[in-house]
Amino acid sequence: MKSVTQATRLFFIVYVFLKHGVDDLLRSLPFFKILRAISWFWWPLRKNPSSPRGQRIRHALEELGPVFVKFGQLLSTRLDILPEDIALEFIRLQDKVPPFSSEISVKMIQEALGQPINSLFREFETIPLASASIAQVHGAVLHDGSQVVLKVLRPDIGKIIKRDAKLLYTLAQVAEKCWSPAKQLRLTAVVLELEKTLMDEVDLLREAANASQLRRNFSTSCLLQVPYIYWPLTRINVLVMERVFGIPVSNKEELIAQGVNFQKLAERSVEIFLTQVFRDCFFHADMHPGNIMIDAREPNSPIFIAVDFGIMGSLGPSEHRYLAQNFMAFFKRDYRRVAELHVESGWVPAETRVEEFESAIRTVCEPLFERPLKEISFGKTLLRLFQTARRFNMHIQPQLILLQKTLINVEGLGRQLYPDLDLWKTAKPILEEWMQNQTGLNALWRKMRDQAPYWVEKLPELPPLLHHLLQQKAAAHKDSTPVMMPTRALSFTQGLIFGVILTTALVLLLDKFWNSGFKFFNISS
Repeated sequence: MKSVTQATRLFFIVYVFLKHGVDDLLRSLPFFKILRAISWFWWPLRKNPSSPRGQRIRHALEELGPVFVKFGQLLSTRLDILPEDIALEFIRLQDKVPPFSSEISVKMIQEALGQPINSLFREFETIPLASASIAQVHGAVLHDGSQVVLKVLRPDIGKIIKRDAKLLYTLAQVAEKCWSPAKQLRLTAVVLELEKTLMDEVDLLREAANASQLRRNFSTSCLLQVPYIYWPLTRINVLVMERVFGIPVSNKEELIAQGVNFQKLAERSVEIFLTQVFRDCFFHADMHPGNIMIDAREPNSPIFIAVDFGIMGSLGPSEHRYLAQNFMAFFKRDYRRVAELHVESGWVPAETRVEEFESAIRTVCEPLFERPLKEISFGKTLLRLFQTARRFNMHIQPQLILLQKTLINVEGLGRQLYPDLDLWKTAKPILEEWMQNQTGLNALWRKMRDQAPYWVEKLPELPPLLHHLLQQKAAAHKDSTPVMMPTRALSFTQGLIFGVILTTALVLLLDKFWNSGFKFFNISS
């Protein structure tokens, strides 16, 4: 039965490709040679491919649903291997489908929350506010008057994702065996990552947790607004959050009418991105215009509003550190340091000639500086950087794929809002301030304060350890120097313990004064 379902789905995929005139691309691939022999069979169904091939492929993937849309979006980050026209078109992939029945929505909400819809909400809007292939959104009003939105998963979306992911994985395996570029793309690994990402998206409790974390990160900021999550009304397939109102960032005419300062808006978009990546190591990884609105009540101080938190990215300590140092070296045009960091981090082989890599990076990056955003393209620059890196056997880091995608989204947003934005002037002071906080007196003080409780906990264990050490030293040297060695060991160990105790006491004492309002050397926490 499963094989019949897979075969039916495969035929539908072929039909959609024919409908959008993509079969010419398929027939050019080695493992689809058989299609050339039977092309007469589908010719009557085929549309004349008048639009560019990248656009035709994008439309086909959008029609095939969430698995194929996300697959294209993930492939868009592999600018080093995909043809440029296709890769840049994949960046524009959107996920919009007709809504499903509101009766089904109501039934799912009532089953998930265990109460009739009228008991849960004073008002419920049956016409969806938005609809995508994974979920749709309804407006509602709680009994206390709070306006909320409900995100409801599509019925059986988990099964659909697993079905398509399994089929896609089979096709990827065949492609890797028969087509060498597919091996470079690591299609099977991409499909596995894709399935994991999508299964995370269909867990609305996970999305709610993402939103709560991002809201906490910007709780004291006037840059980004994140809706409040109503946890008592949230389940794995139903998410209830605060309803936020703003102007879609794509509605430039309305933003102009409200007198919004577009330069400020573009600069803030960059600041929000860098803050998420370098301060929090946790960032919104789906920042396309459909997920962003603007609060324009204060035109010269506009606030971004984020929605849809299904896809979030994070960086580990090592990636975080190396990425920040790479950015700083890049902004200083220290290409030698950029090359060295790539070697130190293992992103390129240790035997790489740093001088050659430095020269290659300079050739790509130097033309970017002192030019407005409208004259450069991160997409094309990343393409050239990745092509250059391939010459030096650079491994594309999986943990940075979402970051690359987000960076391209930010570029598109900045270009739309204010093409004359000087990205380098905007980003450099933010990164410099972050580096100072990481390497200066602030960083030293934070580390000492954070580690003080650990040393307080370990202090009672030190006397027994000292006694054991002295016994070992005495036994080892009783025949040669029975007195002097234990005395030296005692002197050294006592000094070590005394230093630890003194440092810990000092940190705790200062921390006590700190919490009482005393500021030491004007250090801020």
